[in-house]
Amino acid sequence: MNKSAVIYTRVSTEKNTQETSLKRQQEELSRYAEQMGYRVLATYQDQQSGYDVEREGLLDMMDYIKEHNISALFIQDETRLGRGNARMAILHLLQKSGTTVYSLNYAGPLTLNEMDTMLLEILAIVEEYQRKIHNAKIKRGMKRAVENGYRPELNIKNRQNHEGRERIDVPIEEIVNLREKGLTFQEIASTLRGLGFQVSKATVHRRYTEYIEGLED
Repeated sequence: MNKSAVIYTRVSTEKNTQETSLKRQQEELSRYAEQMGYRVLATYQDQQSGYDVEREGLLDMMDYIKEHNISALFIQDETRLGRGNARMAILHLLQKSGTTVYSLNYAGPLTLNEMDTMLLEILAIVEEYQRKIHNAKIKRGMKRAVENGYRPELNIKNRQNHEGRERIDVPIEEIVNLREKGLTFQEIASTLRGLGFQVSKATVHRRYTEYIEGLED
């Protein structure tokens, strides 16, 4: 069983007097995690409002949890994660990563009220439909391209990425080709992502604009 964990502490201001609270939180949570049989791999902290999601420690922690498949997060109480909408957004991300949140004040896994549980269920449903819509756009873009004569098996060279890296550079010929087939920049980006090219609408637009400007020079 994966027993890896991280600790997160937060106070609302940057006053030096608050550093004592951060240290106390960390010490108490470290002991609590050890009692629960978890191995703490990292500790993160912030001195910032809980309504703000742009917290350096929080963002670093979320990246670490995703990258290392952390199974548990230890906090003093749910307000340390955030307040208001920020709290719900963070809880949603932790739920997606399968990370159990342990609260020292609750002496166990964080218990959500009925309203919070319902909101998280709604967020999950909305996200699932957003994913379905995104996939539908990719399929529609590819279908339109094929109907207009586009053949990815002929146009895309070296489709297999033998080195295992994501393909970022997209041949400008493919962007121009799809544009001439009547696809929007968003549809082109979605189509190319469906083929494994990690490109955004902005990248497609920029590459196409640079190409057109080069022809005019």
